[in-house]
Amino acid sequence: MSPDTRRTALDAVHRALGATMTDFAGWDMPLRYGSERDEHNAVRSAAGLFDLSHMGEITLTGPGAAAALDYALVGNIGALAVGRARYTMICREDGGILDDLIVYRLGDEEFMVVANASNAQVVLDELTARAGGFDAAVRDDRDAYALLAVQGPNSPAIVKSLTDADLDGLKYYAGLPGTVAGVDALIARTGYTGEDGFELFVAPADAERLWQALTESGADAGLTPCGLSCRDTLRLEAGMPLYGNELTTGLTPYDAGLGRVVKFEKEGDFVGRMALATAAELAAVKAPRKLVGLVAEGRRVPRSGYHVVAGDAVVGEVTSGAPSPTLGKPIAMAYVDAAHAEPGATGVGVDIRGTHEPFEVVALPFYKRRK
Repeated sequence: MSPDTRRTALDAVHRALGATMTDFAGWDMPLRYGSERDEHNAVRSAAGLFDLSHMGEITLTGPGAAAALDYALVGNIGALAVGRARYTMICREDGGILDDLIVYRLGDEEFMVVANASNAQVVLDELTARAGGFDAAVRDDRDAYALLAVQGPNSPAIVKSLTDADLDGLKYYAGLPGTVAGVDALIARTGYTGEDGFELFVAPADAERLWQALTESGADAGLTPCGLSCRDTLRLEAGMPLYGNELTTGLTPYDAGLGRVVKFEKEGDFVGRMALATAAELAAVKAPRKLVGLVAEGRRVPRSGYHVVAGDAVVGEVTSGAPSPTLGKPIAMAYVDAAHAEPGATGVGVDIRGTHEPFEVVALPFYKRRK
C-alpha cells in the first residue's frame, strides 16, 4: 500500500472482519469479506452493509448556489425541492462527461454534490472555477463525512429499527436529516445496487458506532458486510453505468443513452450546452452506437475492452463484464453499432482471447427489483 493511500474511518472494522483490501482511487477499501457471490446474493435477498466513505462530498452554499450548479451541471438543479436529490452529470465544453453525480438539496441555499472517488478532485476544481461568477461558496467536505450504505429488501426494516425518521414517507432520490442509532445523519434513499436502500452520511467519528448498531440490528435480517466487488456486479445487473467504463470524457450523455439528464429548458447557459445540443440532434437521427446488454450463451466471461463481433467484423466494445450471480450466466454492457444493437439481434459475439463466443443482445437492465 502506498504511504499516500487513504483509509476510511471504518478501516479497523474491515480488518477485524478479515476483509480483502484493495487500492481504489487512492483509498484502501474492502474488496470482499468472504465470498463475493454470497455478498451479492445477500443484497438481492436480504441486505448488505457497505462502506462508501471514498466518495467525494462537495458543498455549495449561498444565494447563488442554485444558479451556479445550473451553470456548472447539465441538470436543472434550481428546480430541485429541498430534501430531494437528482442524478446528473458535469460535462466539458465539448460535451464529454467529466463525472456523473448525485446532488442533494439540503436547504434553500445549500447543496451537497457527491462525486465518484476517482473524479472528486476534478469535480471540486471545476465547480470552484464555474461558481466564480456567482454568489456561492464551494467547500471541500470530503473529510467531513463517512458514508455507510444499507441496501436490499430488508434494509427499510433494519434502518427503521434505529431511527424515528419517517422512512415510509422518504421517496427514492430524497434525503432528510435525522438520527440513526443516536448518530446525526443525512438519511438518503439512494443506492447503486438496483435494490431499495439507504445511504447514511455521518461524521467520521460516528461511523464505527453506526456500523456496529446496524450490524446488531440486522443480525436476524440477513445483513451482510459487503465489499466493492459485489457492488460492481450488483450495479452491472441493474444496468447502472460506471465512470471510466460506460462513461468517459470521450462520450456525451447522449452517447451513453442518458440524454434525459440534460435539461435545455432551464434558464441561462450551462457548460457544454452548444455541444450537447448538437449531440441531441445527432442522437435523434440515429446514434452510431448504442449501449446494450449482452448475455452469454456459454460460460466464458467478457471483460472491459473486449471486441464485440458479428462475423469477421468488429461492431462494438465491452465496457463492463462479469458473471451474474442472479442470472447464473456471464453478462456485459457494451457499446454496439446500431445495426446490431436491437434486442434479439443474431450473430453477435464477443472475441474472448481469439474465440468468438456467442452472446444474446438484450435491453438494459438485466435485473429489476420487484416494487
